[in-house]
Amino acid sequence: MTDYATLLKKYDVPVPRYTSYPTVPHWQIDSFDASVWQQKLSMAFEKSNADKGISLYIHLPFCESLCTYCACNTRITKNHGVEERYIQALLAEWALYEGIFKTKPILRELHIGGGTPTFFSPENLDKLLTGLLSRMEIHPEHEFSLEGHPNNTLPEHLDVLQKHGFKRISFGVQDLSKQVQDAIHRIQPFENVKRVVEESRVRQFNSISFDLVYGLPFQTVSSIAETMKQVLSLRPDRISFYSYAHVPWLKPGQRGYEDADLPGDIRKRTLYDTGRSRLLSAGYVEIGMDHFALPHDTLYKAQQLGKLHRNFMGYTTTYTDMLIGLGSSSISETPYGYAQNLKVVEEYERTVLEGALPVTKGHLHTHDDLLRKQIILSLSCRGYVEMEKIKLIPDFTTMDTLQTMQTEGLLHMNNDGIRITPLGFTFIRNICQCFDAYQEAATERVVFSKAI
Repeated sequence: MTDYATLLKKYDVPVPRYTSYPTVPHWQIDSFDASVWQQKLSMAFEKSNADKGISLYIHLPFCESLCTYCACNTRITKNHGVEERYIQALLAEWALYEGIFKTKPILRELHIGGGTPTFFSPENLDKLLTGLLSRMEIHPEHEFSLEGHPNNTLPEHLDVLQKHGFKRISFGVQDLSKQVQDAIHRIQPFENVKRVVEESRVRQFNSISFDLVYGLPFQTVSSIAETMKQVLSLRPDRISFYSYAHVPWLKPGQRGYEDADLPGDIRKRTLYDTGRSRLLSAGYVEIGMDHFALPHDTLYKAQQLGKLHRNFMGYTTTYTDMLIGLGSSSISETPYGYAQNLKVVEEYERTVLEGALPVTKGHLHTHDDLLRKQIILSLSCRGYVEMEKIKLIPDFTTMDTLQTMQTEGLLHMNNDGIRITPLGFTFIRNICQCFDAYQEAATERVVFSKAI
């Protein structure tokens, strides 16, 4: 078995996070036909709605200030007058989908992300949710969630969410070190985090999640340990502990600090191992890539029941065949492929309010795509894939790589299938990459963050 430090150096290379397959940079956009996509939408809706219901993602892109670590699609403004027109556009976009669907949608899953969704006033958030949910049938086992900012999530926001059936809320904590917060322009005192957690629990939110990031500028083992100590005192039900994606060629705001301020590969992984050991000691269970949950949480239960799913929202506990993305830059997914909305807010609003779907690019799956997608999903959600699925891939070319990974102790492989080892979960993105046909032909231009 290869030693840990050698493995870190070998596998700390740019690799997708595999919230989709193919990943967005490898979509075959030249062959994408928007009219065909709409036909596929109708077909997918008819099957999904009758079977499991549909999922909905709403992107609210506005933030009052730029967090320099962030790689999301955002619009920085302090002008809250933008809320009204954007809500009009979202409701108009949904009306366009209603024109495609033949029956009333059954909503199983709803997630509101950003940007900063709590940028919107409680009144406007209520207006948006009322306008959308009144036009759908709500599944009895629905799961609704929202990403909140600890600094501006008000009790009134939580009241609106409670009113509309939300039970999950996620807070972007990132790191609690003042030096780190200054570097990434994300100042949020622990007292603010503690306040919103307590206010959420009073309103009976049964799954409170924190997003934490390792690999940020000026992080140290001691600062990670201190952040974890404070986080664990609040006992969130879920924790996402992500690797910082340093992509300054895509997000110029990340040039606000020097590369020398960032931890190198070995030190960065030490930061993760420091946090991970504290989470495991505190009773959290590791879930797939980067996620941890307490045993009472539905994310853990979904993993145990083999129902864990992964899509553009990350890991989810419900799996529907259709995910509709509303808002600028949002991505929709069906068994037939993907489509992404226009990214620029004004272009998105203008297109929708003129009566056209704001889809700007997409990808329609081939048979090979679907085979590989299921394998990658199985590995990332179950840590296992049956060999009979792998054998369906014609001319599979990376078996030698998998055998090398077995020698390195990252996986066990036999005639029944491939199972990722505890060590291998550190390199799960690299293992998934073995089944990525597009990565084999990737150009030298780097478009992904490093695996470690």
